[in-house]
Amino acid sequence: MQKEHSTKKTQDLTSLALAIKDWGNALGFQDVRIADANVDITEIEVELFKWLESGYHGEMDYMAKHGIKRTRPSELVPGTQRVISVRMNHSPPQVKGSWYVINQSEKAFISRYALGRDYHKVLRARMQKLADKITQEIGQFGYRVFSDSAPVMEVEWAQKSGLGWRGKHTLLLSREAGSMFFLGEIYTDLPLPIDEPIGNYCGSCSKCIDICPTKAIVAPYQVDARRCISYLTIELKGSIPINLRPLIGNRIYGCDDCQLVCPWNKFAKITAENDFHVRNGMDDVALVELFAWDKNEFESKLAGSPIRRIGHEQWLRNIAVGLGNAVSSEQVISALNTRLDDESVIVREHVEWALQQHDSYRSGEANNK
Repeated sequence: MQKEHSTKKTQDLTSLALAIKDWGNALGFQDVRIADANVDITEIEVELFKWLESGYHGEMDYMAKHGIKRTRPSELVPGTQRVISVRMNHSPPQVKGSWYVINQSEKAFISRYALGRDYHKVLRARMQKLADKITQEIGQFGYRVFSDSAPVMEVEWAQKSGLGWRGKHTLLLSREAGSMFFLGEIYTDLPLPIDEPIGNYCGSCSKCIDICPTKAIVAPYQVDARRCISYLTIELKGSIPINLRPLIGNRIYGCDDCQLVCPWNKFAKITAENDFHVRNGMDDVALVELFAWDKNEFESKLAGSPIRRIGHEQWLRNIAVGLGNAVSSEQVISALNTRLDDESVIVREHVEWALQQHDSYRSGEANNK
């Protein structure tokens, strides 16, 4: 009788795992996979601590302060047996071409994942609905949902679940969807059957490494965040290193270069989520227009956007760098001059640097008067 009971329990869990994947698909996730939360990842821990010791995390102190809670789910959420990983496409439709915008120095380039609504809220709400559905079907169970939050190594668990493999730029890659998607996780105490990892299909390709404007990908699968434009424009709160400012170009929030050149992104899919569609024409907008926003305009126009998290001061800092890298013009100089006396020391510093980049143009103007 015990064997029969055990067999039925296994069958029930297998059926539940399949159902969870179906429910996840119905809720808008393009793929749902399951990993063993108790698998030995000592090797990953060693690599993480080496990365931290090298200082590659910069000012992201949260990367270090949780210790093994980041690599061992049961230390973060006691009783965790499995990690359910999900992915959701984020490429918006009818978006201005990324390379076109990047090559127009007077325009503002914003990472394409940030053009719509804050993904943290969208994914967390959708995963909560999935957890609610499981509860409805089987009763109360232990779980916690994560969306780029808390000390969770989402790429590692997604890789172990078979959602894809870690690319040389450290992002997850999928043969079906490239890397243009968000990841989310549900830690659970359900001992569900696990999915198998897939192989790594980067081969000898090094396009992501070669294209990086600041050479932040210091080796395959290793990024020095201190040089990464996404870190510099989003995570770094103070002054952007002077030697890196010219390399940022017009990228004022994030950077997609390593993804744009990845051959696997020819398989990236357009999102079906209206929340990720472009808002306020932010895919094709002039730097001077954004630089003119006051704090109220910044907060109202970017309400519900992930960009709002960096705050108005950092927003102006980033745009000042973009204007410093723009082709010299009266419009650019005039815009920068409006912020020379800004109340923020950080903004003033970056505005002064930006104006210095246009010194030859300004000298020429003076000589012609």
